[in-house]
Amino acid sequence: MRAVEQDLKQIKRGSEELLLESELLDRLKSGRPLRVKAGFDPTAPDLHLGHTVLINKLRHFQDLGHHVLFLIGDFTGMIGDPTGKNVTRPPLSRAQILDNARTYQEQVFKILDPERTEVCFNSSWFEPLGASGMIRLAALHTVARMLERDDFAKRYRSGQPIAIHEFLYPLCQGYDSVAMNADIELGGTDQKFNLLVGREIQKHYGQAPQCILTMPLLEGLDGVNKMSKSLGNYIGINEPAGEMFGKLMSISDGLMWRYFELLSFRTVEAIGDLRRDVVAGANPRHTKVLLAQEIVERFHGRPAAVQALADFDARFRQGAVPDDIPEVDLSAAGQSLSIAQVLKHAGLTASTSEALRMIDQGGVKIDGARVDDRQLVLPDQGTFVLQVGKRKFARVRIV
Repeated sequence: MRAVEQDLKQIKRGSEELLLESELLDRLKSGRPLRVKAGFDPTAPDLHLGHTVLINKLRHFQDLGHHVLFLIGDFTGMIGDPTGKNVTRPPLSRAQILDNARTYQEQVFKILDPERTEVCFNSSWFEPLGASGMIRLAALHTVARMLERDDFAKRYRSGQPIAIHEFLYPLCQGYDSVAMNADIELGGTDQKFNLLVGREIQKHYGQAPQCILTMPLLEGLDGVNKMSKSLGNYIGINEPAGEMFGKLMSISDGLMWRYFELLSFRTVEAIGDLRRDVVAGANPRHTKVLLAQEIVERFHGRPAAVQALADFDARFRQGAVPDDIPEVDLSAAGQSLSIAQVLKHAGLTASTSEALRMIDQGGVKIDGARVDDRQLVLPDQGTFVLQVGKRKFARVRIV
C-alpha cells in the first residue's frame, strides 16, 4: 500500500492551504476512497487554463484512487457567485446555464477519467428543497458572519448595494457539501470563506466537516491579473492548437515556472531539473516549448502538438529575422509596458505616436505575429523579437 505521507505530498503539491491537515490524514489512513468535491458554475461556455488548476488537482486525487464529484452549479449559477465582486452580478437565465453546462461536461473529460468521475447538478437537490427548506437553511447562518467576508464588508462600508440573494450563495455552496457528503472540497484561494461555510453547514446536518484544499489563482497572459475571459488574458482549452501554443509561448520566462507548477503533470523533481538547466544557461525558450507542447497535447493530442510547434517555428522564421539583430534590455520595474512604449524605448520608432501609426498600418510584429491591438501590454518579464516594417528588428528582453 502506498504510504499516506506520499499521498499527502501529492495532494498538497501546488496548493495554497490545507484545512485541517490532521483531519485529512485520519481520513487517508482509513483506506477508503474519499469523496472529493469541486464545483463550477457554468457562467461562460468555455473553460480556460485557470479553471484547470482545480481540475488537474481532481485528477491527482483520481490517480490516488479517490472518488471525484464534479459539481456543475446549474442552480447556484443562476444566483451568481459574489466572490471578489464589488458590485452585484446579474444572474444568468436557466437556458444560458444549461447550454454552458453541456460544454463543461465535454471539456472536463479531457483531463478527468470519466469512469472515476461523478458529475452532479445542484438543481437536483435545491429544486426539491423548496422555499421552506431554503428558509431553514438560511436560519443556520447570521448576517454578522456573512459580513466577515472581505468583499461583502468592503461593499457594506462603502455603501454599495448587497442583494439578499448574494447571501444565499455561500449557504447553497455549503449545502452542496451536505448533499454530496463531501470529505474534502477544492477551491481557489478566493473561495475560502465559502468553503468554511460548508464545514459549518455539514456540522448542522450531523456530518463530519469536510477538509478544505485551496489552490492559487493562475495569472493570465499579462502575468498580473487572474486569468479571465473578461480581461482577455486567458487561454481557452477549446482554442485551436496553434493559437494555444502561441499564447503559451508568449508568457514571460518568470511566469513560465508558475505555469509549470500549476499546469504541468511533470514531477516536481523534473521541473526542478528544468529550472536548474535554465539557471545554468539553457535557453528558456526551449523549456517553454516543452510546456506548450505538453498542454497542447493534453487537449488536442500529440500530432496536433507537433504540428503547432512546426507552424510556430515556420511563422517565426518567415519574418526573415536576421541572425545579428540589436539586443535591448528594458527595465519594467514591476510594471507592464505598452507595445508603443517598448517600440520607442527599443529605438524601433521615434515616438509612441509613430508606434501607434505603424500598428494601425499592420507594420508591427512580435515573434513573427502581427500586432493589431494598439493597447497591447507586454508582460513585465520575457524576451521578444520585435519588428517594425521590413527592416527594423530588435530582440528585447524585459526585466
